[in-house]
Amino acid sequence: MSRIVTAALLLLAALPARAGDRVAVLVELFTSEGCSSCPPADAVLARLVREQPVQGVEILALSEHVDYWDSLGWQDPYSHRIFTERQQTYSSHLRRGNIYTPQAVVDGRAEVLGSDEQAARSAAVQAAGQPHGTITALRRGNALHLEATLPPHSGAEVLLAAVDDPPPGRVARGENAGRTLSHVRVVRELRRIGRIEQGAWSGDVDLGAQAATLRLVAFVQERSSGRVLASATWDPPGRRP
Repeated sequence: MSRIVTAALLLLAALPARAGDRVAVLVELFTSEGCSSCPPADAVLARLVREQPVQGVEILALSEHVDYWDSLGWQDPYSHRIFTERQQTYSSHLRRGNIYTPQAVVDGRAEVLGSDEQAARSAAVQAAGQPHGTITALRRGNALHLEATLPPHSGAEVLLAAVDDPPPGRVARGENAGRTLSHVRVVRELRRIGRIEQGAWSGDVDLGAQAATLRLVAFVQERSSGRVLASATWDPPGRRP
C-alpha cells in the first residue's frame, strides 16, 4: 500500500467529536419495553438521531434499557442492571430524589422527560454552549486507538459504548402487550476504558468480536459532576451511517 493511500486512510479514521462547527452532545435515554410511557420517548430519540434538528449540534444517542420493569410482566431483552445503576448515579449528580422512565439525560448536565422533544432540544442547545473537547480514533481491525483533548475538569473517565438499531420486536406481556416496538442506538456493551486526572489522554482498546461489528460511541465524563466533556461516534467498517 502506498504511503499516500495509507495517510488518507489514517486521516479518514481520525474522526473528531466536532464536525465543522457542530458540537457533539450526548443524549442518554433510560427506557424499558415494560413501560407504556416509553414508546413515545423511543420515537423522539429516533427522530433526534435521524433528523439532527438542533442547529450547531450533533446529537449522539444511547438507549439504555433499565431492569426495574422486568419483574412486572415483561423481560426486556435489552435491559441490564448496569443501566439502572447508571441512572441512579445520575439521580445523585442531578439532585433528583427518584428515578423514572422515560428519562433523558443530556450531556450529563440536565435531565428531561424522554418524550418531551422540545425540552431535549433546549437542553442540547444549552449543553453545546459549554466547553467541550474532542475525541479522535484510529481503528485497525478489532483494535481502537483513542485520543482525547479536554476542557478543564476535576478528574474524568473514558467510556465506550457499542450500540445498534435492532429490528422491531413484538412485546407479548406487560404494559405494552401486543405492541411492536422499535429502538435506535441500543447499548449492547458499555465499558470504562480509562481514567484521566488532567490534560489530554490516549489509550488502546481491544473491541472484541461483538463490539467490532457495531457502531461505537466514546465519551469522557467528569467523575464528580457527571458532565460529558467530549463525545464522538464511528460506524463499523463497511456500514453506512
